[in-house]
Amino acid sequence: MKLADAESHMQKAVEATKRDFNTIRTGRANASLLDRVVVEYYGSPTPLKSLATINTPDASTITIQPYDKSSLTQIEKAISLSDIGLTPNNDGQTIRLNVPPLTAERRKEFVKLASKLAEEGKVSIRNIRRDAVDSVRKQEKSGELPEDESRDIQDKIQKLTDKYTAKIEELLAEKEKDITTV
Repeated sequence: MKLADAESHMQKAVEATKRDFNTIRTGRANASLLDRVVVEYYGSPTPLKSLATINTPDASTITIQPYDKSSLTQIEKAISLSDIGLTPNNDGQTIRLNVPPLTAERRKEFVKLASKLAEEGKVSIRNIRRDAVDSVRKQEKSGELPEDESRDIQDKIQKLTDKYTAKIEELLAEKEKDITTV
């Protein structure tokens, strides 16, 4: 594994963590809350965003307008079964989700969830570091790399790891601030 590959994988891990953070409620309506909702549509699991137009007309409402009206009940069921904690209101044309203000207890739960997602991101970065360092050590053992060059590359890999771990920490701090701000 080259240094550029390791950096690219670490960048992807940070982006994945950022996407995961977007699915956590902050007390304001946000279409990305529904990113993980999957609807059983004609026998196959389909992401909600490919079945409907999702809008946020105001800070506390999400509207879902399905392209195919016959899928309304499946969408409603998928939202009810999901872990987003919102109750769908179906008027026969659209589904409305009212996003209530978060209680202090619920905010603490979401901060814990954000911390867990951040930790998963950091673990993934450390796994990338481990793979890259193993690769460098194998090259050193086989004689492809001199020992001092191997150490330099390992130091660079560690610096990348520190850099991307710090980025995840920044994202976590930002998300915690979003969640705790009333």
